[in-house]
Amino acid sequence: MKHTGLILGIESSCDETAAAVVERGARTLSSVVASQIATHARYGGVVPELASREHLRAIVPVVETALKEAGVALADLDAIAVTSGPGLAGALLVGITYAKALAFAEELPVIAVNHLEGHIHAVLLDERQQQAEMNPTLAAKTTTPRGWGTQLEMGSFEDEPALALVVSGGHTHLYLTRPQKYGWTYRLIGRTLDDAAGEAYDKVAKLLGLGYPGGPWIDALATFGNPKTVPFTFAQIKHKVHLHGKAPRTKAAKTAPIADLDPRFLFSFSGIKTAVLRYVELNNLREGVAERSAKAMAGAKLPKTKEDALALCPQPVLDLIASFQYAVVGNLLKKTFAAAESLGAKHVLVTGGVAANRELRERFTAEAARRGVSIAFPTLALSTDNAAMIAAAAWPRFQAGEFAESALSADPSLALGV
Repeated sequence: MKHTGLILGIESSCDETAAAVVERGARTLSSVVASQIATHARYGGVVPELASREHLRAIVPVVETALKEAGVALADLDAIAVTSGPGLAGALLVGITYAKALAFAEELPVIAVNHLEGHIHAVLLDERQQQAEMNPTLAAKTTTPRGWGTQLEMGSFEDEPALALVVSGGHTHLYLTRPQKYGWTYRLIGRTLDDAAGEAYDKVAKLLGLGYPGGPWIDALATFGNPKTVPFTFAQIKHKVHLHGKAPRTKAAKTAPIADLDPRFLFSFSGIKTAVLRYVELNNLREGVAERSAKAMAGAKLPKTKEDALALCPQPVLDLIASFQYAVVGNLLKKTFAAAESLGAKHVLVTGGVAANRELRERFTAEAARRGVSIAFPTLALSTDNAAMIAAAAWPRFQAGEFAESALSADPSLALGV
């Protein structure tokens, strides 16, 4: 074993082919992402077969570029980490197969990483990198989780729980996380029963003729609307005994004990999509949808001024968009902080693609300050799918000697925690 502390991460769970080299889970030497947005934009969502094909085209040059930018060779690595699930089966298999081939050729261990755990480590990686910049000598000496915030990996051990909200196009999960000797433990606290928050964004954007992915479009346009115009509400989720032991209708749900979860911390975003559709129909807001869709397909830029926004959408549509975002962010905020209070968590992590949302960051930050709770987000680059988070999550597993078997394969419904 070389003990260079260098891990090559590979991520291909959905529509980004990514590779990164990270040192000891704390310093990113390179991070390369090949996006497929242009491929899937015309369909308003990810087409699995096309995603797999694009991964096959991109995987080799992306990995080669990541190694070149990091200034390392395969022989310099300690291990190769790869996302094993959840995600699209064909897409996952591209990354796994290539990771196993490289590892076999170089006699390196493979570390399987859960995509959801990777998102949580995107926040931790950012914390570690900030600490490494402040104190490089201490950062090099201590590399196992040791507390939280400014003391993460460098201070005395603190057994304080943190609540992590993973919110993206495919996931809306709440986890109670605790540091241990190697890595972290995860306990599922809440999740969506149907659509993920990011999926609701994409589908509402498609309904209104906006670009894909929908999140950035809705966030940009919401700035110019009145969020109180449409009073969207969410129905109270009741305890459903008949769901005991059954998986919900969402991804990442091989085992999800819904009946054992507190209904206060369960999400549902299918209803608000229907509510938006009904509002559009009742208020005759379909005018201009085809035009907006054509502009989005032609590569129109996100609006930066009120004039730009009005050139794309009339004011009633801007108000609808602002009201939709206000309601979704409010629902995420309400349940996340209710869970943190109930569990006594003094720290909140918000991660995943939707964590890049401007309004979400502003409102979560303000609510955390009001409650006296610390909050952390990943950088915008680490919010969306990337391989640096996979390599960072793999480092504790490398230290613990948790290597994948040669029979490792994709697990599209892989669950995290208990």
